Amino acid sequence: MSDLFDKTSSALKTAINMRQLKHGLISSNIANADTPEFHAKKMDFEDALSRALDLDGMRSMTTSNESHFSVGGGSLANTKPDIYENPEGAVSQDGNTVDLEKEMAGLAENTIMYRAALQLINKKLAALKYAAGDGR
Repeated sequence: MSDLFDKTSSALKTAINMRQLKHGLISSNIANADTPEFHAKKMDFEDALSRALDLDGMRSMTTSNESHFSVGGGSLANTKPDIYENPEGAVSQDGNTVDLEKEMAGLAENTIMYRAALQLINKKLAALKYAAGDGR
């Protein structure tokens, strides 16, 4: 990415991409709410995003072997979400673990966060447009 876009723009782009993935995952859970033996999936990307942004200031820590865990830094482009079976789901009589109310609430929250990230990107682009137009 060019110097025109900063770390915040890159983080917002990554957050929007992850929110889209999360929307698909939650939608899949909702669509399979009546499917016997379906296990709801959960996705967390906030920890991976904060590691990529180096929010904890661990950029100086590195690994000496590729099999070691990464402790800081990393590229926003390489940020991957953690997707796993939701351990909080209660198993119904047919073996399904989808809690429809929680999934709908999660979908609403994800939509709000997605829209907020879009608004922030739009504001950054509007500021660039203003600056490029000599303030007119």
